[in-house]
Amino acid sequence: MSRRFWVETLGCPKNQVDSDKLTGTLLRDGLVPAPGPDDADLVVVNTCAFIEDARQESIDVVLDLADRKRAGAELVVTGCLAERYGDELAEALPEADAVVGFGVPVTSAAAVALAGVSSPVASSAVPSSPGTSSPVTASPGVAVSIGRKPVAVPPAVPLLDLLELPRPPATAPWAYVKVAEGCDRACGFCAIPSFRGKQRSRTPDSVLAEVDTLAAGGVREVVLVAQDLAAYGRDQGNGERSIVPLVAEVSRRVPRARLLYLYPSDLTDGLIDAICATGLPYFDLSLQHASGPLLRKMRRWGDGERFLRRIDAIRAREPDAAFRSSFIVGYPGETEEDHDTLLAFVEQAQLDWAGFFAYSREAGTYAADLPDPVDDGLVADRLAELRELQDEITAVARDRLIGQVVEVLVDAPGVARSHREAPEIDGIVAIPEDVPVGALVKVQVTGAAGPDLDGTPV
Repeated sequence: MSRRFWVETLGCPKNQVDSDKLTGTLLRDGLVPAPGPDDADLVVVNTCAFIEDARQESIDVVLDLADRKRAGAELVVTGCLAERYGDELAEALPEADAVVGFGVPVTSAAAVALAGVSSPVASSAVPSSPGTSSPVTASPGVAVSIGRKPVAVPPAVPLLDLLELPRPPATAPWAYVKVAEGCDRACGFCAIPSFRGKQRSRTPDSVLAEVDTLAAGGVREVVLVAQDLAAYGRDQGNGERSIVPLVAEVSRRVPRARLLYLYPSDLTDGLIDAICATGLPYFDLSLQHASGPLLRKMRRWGDGERFLRRIDAIRAREPDAAFRSSFIVGYPGETEEDHDTLLAFVEQAQLDWAGFFAYSREAGTYAADLPDPVDDGLVADRLAELRELQDEITAVARDRLIGQVVEVLVDAPGVARSHREAPEIDGIVAIPEDVPVGALVKVQVTGAAGPDLDGTPV
């Protein structure tokens, strides 16, 4: 009987792509999906380590699954938390049979073989060949931790490049496609480059081949993701704006192409035109704040006035454009004036969607050693004020859509999205359950409740 597996994914859409690739390798190696973690022979937790709350959630999920897994099942921890804190995490989590970094096979027996030690866990799985994937070489210090005995991967050991691994067929009419890994920026609050590394872009051919496969399997919307999406191809010497022709090619292959995570200084006229030409004018802008002085402390570009000019220019070009962004509250040194600047920007920008997050001190980042921390209670008050303001802005924008006819993609029975809603992030359009999944249909918006809409096919 084939071994059964379950992959639990935490964190952002980029992590979901990694989980899809891990699932693809497990299927290729003869394992089969389990209906749930309690029924699996192998439970894999793909963790997030972006901020403290995400790390705590990852630990809580690992401990919960350790309690729930059946006798004899293996529990493997991978992803950002494993990559960033490999040895430390293995010592703190004896409940895990293996703690493995990026690109290491996720069965504990395979991880042990790769590391060159004896396995403490019996397993019928063996390390699989990388096949057509591109091997990368581990740098010294990349850890594979087996149970309570962490060991280091020798620098010469080839690891699997998750970007190029096969993926399973899509289970929805949309799919994330990661076009690059890592990041070359040095934002003061972000530790991602320290464990994801420098930017590594895929070739256009490899991205488009994946899109073609997804389209052949029924995917109607492809969501392009990367840590710094607009910088795609820069590391390959293909020019500063390789993302523009890539977006055009993806749009030729599927009815919908959506982009997530755009750094505002790279939002050029050419990229704006390319996004609008897809027929899906959705702009996910990584702004982080609106105070110019505070953004300098964040080692970021821009200020509220520049952002507003860009947003206004896009709306003048495409009145139906939708906007999302996220903002950090309580960065060291954030003053009441900075906060008021952000409040004023949120009011003026009238973004469709916005997320607000408390600053999280990350060891090894520039901001970790900055003075003037903001009191936790004050951060909570500022978050509440911003979220209340944005909730009202979003509700008013949704109410304005009542009576309009919009095209939606049906994600699941009774659940659809227009161009204004990114999957798993924004609201939905509730429709009759008999509309076929995967269909692109016109609906009239008949009601709104918070972030969600009701629609009737026309």
